[in-house]
Amino acid sequence: MRNLKLFRSLEFRDIQASGKPQCFCLRTEQGTVLIGSEHGLIEVDPVTRAVKNEIPLVAEGFLPEDGSGCIVGVQDLLDHESVCVATASGDVLLCNLNTHQLECVGSVASGISVISWSPDQELVLLATGQQTLIMMTKDFEPIMEQQIHQDDFGESKFITVGWGRKETQFHGSEGRQAAFQMQMHESALPWDDHRPQVTWRGDGQFFAVSVVCPETGARKVRVWSREFVLQSTSEPVAGLGPALAWKPSGSLIASTQDKPNQQDVVFFEKNGLLHGHFTLPFLKDEVKVNDLLWNADSTVLAVWLEDLQREENSALKTYVQLWTVGNYHWYLKQSLPFGTCGKSKIVSLMWDPVTPYRLHVLCQGWHYLCYDWHWTTDRSLGDNLSDMANVAVVDGNRVLVTVFRQSVVPPPMCTYRLLLPHPVNQIMFSAHPEKSNDLAVLDASNQISVYKCGDSPNVDPTVKLGAVGGNGFKISLRTPHLEKRYKIQFENSEDEDVNPLKLSLLTWVQEDVFLAVSYSQSSPQSVIHHLTVAPSEADDEQGQLDVSSSVTVDGVVISLCCNSKTKSVALQVAGGPILKYLWESPSLAVEPWKNSGGVPVRFPYPCTQTELAMIGGEECVLGLTDRCRFFINDTEVASNITSFAVYDEFLLVTTHSHTCQCFCLRDASLKTLQAGLSSSHVSNEESLRKVERGSRIVTVVPQDTKLILQMPRGNLEVVHHRALVLAQIRKWLDKLMFKEAFECMRKLRINLNLIHDHNPKVFLENVETFIRQIDSVNHINLFFTELKEEDVTKTMYPPPVIGTVQLSSDPDGKKVDLICDAMRAAMENINPHKYCLSILTSHVKKATPELEIVLQKVHELQGNAPPVPDAVSAEEALKYLLLLVDVNELYDHSLGTYDFDLVLMVAEKSQKDPKEYLPFLNTLKKMETNYQRFTIDKYLKRYEKAIGHLSKCGPEYFPECLNLIKDKNLYNEALKLYPPNSQQYKDISIAHGEHLLQEHLCEPAGLVFARCGAHEKALSAFLACGSWQQALCVAAQLHLTKDQLAGLGRTLAGKLVEQRKHSDAATVLEQYAQNV
Repeated sequence: MRNLKLFRSLEFRDIQASGKPQCFCLRTEQGTVLIGSEHGLIEVDPVTRAVKNEIPLVAEGFLPEDGSGCIVGVQDLLDHESVCVATASGDVLLCNLNTHQLECVGSVASGISVISWSPDQELVLLATGQQTLIMMTKDFEPIMEQQIHQDDFGESKFITVGWGRKETQFHGSEGRQAAFQMQMHESALPWDDHRPQVTWRGDGQFFAVSVVCPETGARKVRVWSREFVLQSTSEPVAGLGPALAWKPSGSLIASTQDKPNQQDVVFFEKNGLLHGHFTLPFLKDEVKVNDLLWNADSTVLAVWLEDLQREENSALKTYVQLWTVGNYHWYLKQSLPFGTCGKSKIVSLMWDPVTPYRLHVLCQGWHYLCYDWHWTTDRSLGDNLSDMANVAVVDGNRVLVTVFRQSVVPPPMCTYRLLLPHPVNQIMFSAHPEKSNDLAVLDASNQISVYKCGDSPNVDPTVKLGAVGGNGFKISLRTPHLEKRYKIQFENSEDEDVNPLKLSLLTWVQEDVFLAVSYSQSSPQSVIHHLTVAPSEADDEQGQLDVSSSVTVDGVVISLCCNSKTKSVALQVAGGPILKYLWESPSLAVEPWKNSGGVPVRFPYPCTQTELAMIGGEECVLGLTDRCRFFINDTEVASNITSFAVYDEFLLVTTHSHTCQCFCLRDASLKTLQAGLSSSHVSNEESLRKVERGSRIVTVVPQDTKLILQMPRGNLEVVHHRALVLAQIRKWLDKLMFKEAFECMRKLRINLNLIHDHNPKVFLENVETFIRQIDSVNHINLFFTELKEEDVTKTMYPPPVIGTVQLSSDPDGKKVDLICDAMRAAMENINPHKYCLSILTSHVKKATPELEIVLQKVHELQGNAPPVPDAVSAEEALKYLLLLVDVNELYDHSLGTYDFDLVLMVAEKSQKDPKEYLPFLNTLKKMETNYQRFTIDKYLKRYEKAIGHLSKCGPEYFPECLNLIKDKNLYNEALKLYPPNSQQYKDISIAHGEHLLQEHLCEPAGLVFARCGAHEKALSAFLACGSWQQALCVAAQLHLTKDQLAGLGRTLAGKLVEQRKHSDAATVLEQYAQNV
């Protein structure tokens, strides 16, 4: 979806030479042009506008003095350091331009009609007056001579095995007799000069010759190999024209064909068969095609046409049209009309062999023109919601506009098309931020058509819907309407005829102000014109643009860019300087563009695409060369950039490594951008994403997440770059636009935790707003299910600027529980019946799922009929609940509620066999309540609750309870269930103490025994652990005799000596054993 835009033009008028120019060639190393006339050769330098050499050929006798001589070819030979000249009389000359020495290296008696050098200049081919072809080496040694007309098809003749014959094929409405019709050969076109045409393939391995067959009178194309062996002959084509051009990439040979109602450019394969065509925008017999020329990289086909005389004294024109192809559709990108009389008639044109998009034109009045083109994408420049992300494509007298905000229409289709009276050369969108959808179109007649968006009282016949239209469809699109056409008035009308592209780099900077650049004819200077709308009546069909003021700039201005926000205009001058044009000031001054350090900015290489952007608070100039070198001011930040676009505060680039990177310019610097573009590993994953090989940026939809890319073959892809997505989501969340943010996150699979984590305090304060905007139970449930404790702003989606993360409103509380409680309260306040399922989800999603509460609410639903239309039934709630919780887990929790109706309801939804759970439930129903609950809790392994219920069943169940306590080690819990003076308490304590003794915890066991009154067991436990003080205290309560106490002391002392507690042993022996 790119257009060809004029990069710069070079003009050399009124070259001082005699005669009329006939042909020319380029000396690429010297940068000069060689022009041949009936008097000789002349070498000119178009930059300095000077004549460097003159080589007269009349004086040497190679051209006649009467001016009837003709030079059929001029070629600069690098190996010979000279120029090869061929005359129609048959002489082949070598001319040394340094010494002016002439040498005739050969002569053909019958004359030469065509001379053609191979691309590598190793071979030269001559077409003679005797209808022969002569091939020679670069040293002009003959290799072979062949007749130009051959009866044989060639080596690549097709082989027919019978079943593919024409007689056996289906011929449609023509019937079977069409298979036996004789092929009628039409003679050559009336305006055909009957001269042979020669073209070489780009690698020099083959060449094609178009000649008029003497037998049939029709043209044929024959393909020969480099070894001068005939390969193939074209199939008979009625109305085949003389123009011939082999695509340098080698795939197709272009020619022309006159058809009954149209004129086509047709393509042949190497085997001579037709392969595609496109139609020229002219009527039958209106024009003739003089020549076809492919540029060096095979992307642009130049068609040189000339009007045919239809009426006497009618003004005739010649045209140069530039065609490109994309998605199998041929687009007319540029149309240059020249006059056919006087100085402006085209003599010859050619593409530059080194610079692919440079076209050289030579006119009859010794006028030389050089046009440099480059690719550009014409897109609207707004960054607000009113901008529709328009992209305009030139296609002849049509402008194909695609509105990417509403739909992505693949080319060559479009959303709507604008119909113009003349072929379009340039498109410009308004730089006004609020009117960015308005566009102006400059056509080949130097007329500007202004289209504005808005309400129009009448249907505009020049605006036609494209792929979005159709019968029975209502179009929501607001198409623009033609406001008025404006004619640009030139001071000298001759300028328009000689140079049809007098104005270039048109920019629509204000409502009624256009900027345009023209170039001086005599010096390397540029003039910036202010084109303003002249006052006129509102009813006038055509207005006029006047040049209100002009500013002369030293140097050739090759690009002009405008910042729609700051209104700054930057000019790039050939050679590198960047100038700032103060177009709004009364003085209209031009000053150097300076960086933050006050140093004038200068691009080291000419940039074909330039933009203005704010980087870290400083307005900078961004430039991209045709060699993929990317500059910010005068700093080269990358050398592998294929395209870039500036949107709002973002810079998006595509690279040779098939990635698309996005950088935030708000707090960026040149160093950070350079580091980000140069490093192969990017730490922040959201700034980089892989794209298809060869992708280029078309546009970015403002205030949205869509990035439009175009592939090399022409198809479009829409990607949602993660950096753009997150930035837009953050903007929506800051504006409390939760619905837009949620829909985008859901569609693009962004973790929904970001809604809360972006600013927890604000979210929790606006939970009710969030619920009312979402207004969908399913979407709220989706939000609940994605909740997790992780803070995604620190892990998955770190903010581009450090320090913008908001802390949680309650750091001590759990995030999920906080959200669930806040949202549940809000939903119960808004409509508890409508949001019933969401309320259940909020209970389930808590850190500790509140399944009992959930089941209880479901049970309440079962008992109550739905009071309102949007209420949920118990069955629906339970069915939904089973999606969140495992059915077996839910069955167990329902059993834990001791509500058998609820248990049955859950069990019916599970995969359990009724033969398994019904007998179990029937058995439970027959039990006493406390024992029933004990059985349920024991089944659910809730042993603490189980012993609580069993303790209420009576003393007869105590042995069972005690066994469970011993089995599950529930002594501490069980002791709380009985009073300390009860026998059960003592039995549990003794069991507890014995358990502690088994665990070799003798002292705690002794304390437990002592607490329940089992002093003998306590004394034994204290003796075992050597706790003499505790042991003696217990002994005092046992009322031991003096001898028993002394024996106890000696025993304790022995234990203490074993433990090496000699001091304690001595104390015991002294005080209790009377053993001093």
